[in-house]
Amino acid sequence: MRPRALFLAPLLAATLSVATLSAQQHPVALQDAPVTSPEERAALHRGPEWQQIAPHLPNPDTASAASLETAADVLRARRFPEDALDYYGYAMAHGGNVSELLNKMGVVRLELQQNALAHEMFLRTVHVQKKNAQAWNNLGVTEYVAHNYMAAISDYRRANKINRRSAVFHSNLGMAYLENKDIESARDQFTIAIQLDPNIMQARDGGGATMHVLGTDKYSDLCFEMARLYAQAGRLDSMRLWLAKASEAGFDVRNSMRDDALLHPYLKDPQVVMMLANTAQMHAKSVAATRGPSLGPATPGTQNFD
Repeated sequence: MRPRALFLAPLLAATLSVATLSAQQHPVALQDAPVTSPEERAALHRGPEWQQIAPHLPNPDTASAASLETAADVLRARRFPEDALDYYGYAMAHGGNVSELLNKMGVVRLELQQNALAHEMFLRTVHVQKKNAQAWNNLGVTEYVAHNYMAAISDYRRANKINRRSAVFHSNLGMAYLENKDIESARDQFTIAIQLDPNIMQARDGGGATMHVLGTDKYSDLCFEMARLYAQAGRLDSMRLWLAKASEAGFDVRNSMRDDALLHPYLKDPQVVMMLANTAQMHAKSVAATRGPSLGPATPGTQNFD
């Protein structure tokens, strides 16, 4: 089966010293997904899409670094990640920008769910170029995925210090704060992110060289927090959407709104009232469906175990 992504073999030997240091600092690491087998890769190369791409790929021995990097970008976009990694490696061998290429290679490793390898690529990137905001953000993603939330916060803060205008960097920092139970700091970061990009929390392709993580173990809490922030911004349609998501995820929206000064007035909003009623009805049906069969109506002297 072809691996896909809520992403290197040519440079692995060059990262061993960095990997050793990282292993000492991160004794618990996420299990990496297996690398695509030669048989799987060969099967991909027999497909019609590869037959369209292959004739236009530049010669790895004679092409410029720029053309090799462009080819790698195309291969990644067309879902040939291992071939993209090869061409990023060729570009580096021909004098391409090391930090930018390492960062792209790390993104591909993340897309392949190979978190530890991605971590080493981003770690090597920031060692080469300490002011690469994308690489600091992406390094934070690898820590976040491995549940190392304090390390993720540190990396995301570095990214935000370098570039304060990225909604992705602020939203990722907010997610890490949320997982670390620092709700106030999470709200601050989500507020900034929404100001920079009102649609930042909508699901999207992580594309390019910057990773955007939306996954969280506290999804229902996140939905409620987003509803608060959109209410504060006066975007009531978005507020209702996120309240619905929170409710569907099992969050006690009604009682939480009662206790929240910002959201309490919207308990009388007709659309919110309808949404809560619909969710309650769906929940009741779900509970009824999971109950065991009734033993029949109770009669005097008997007990009904329904």
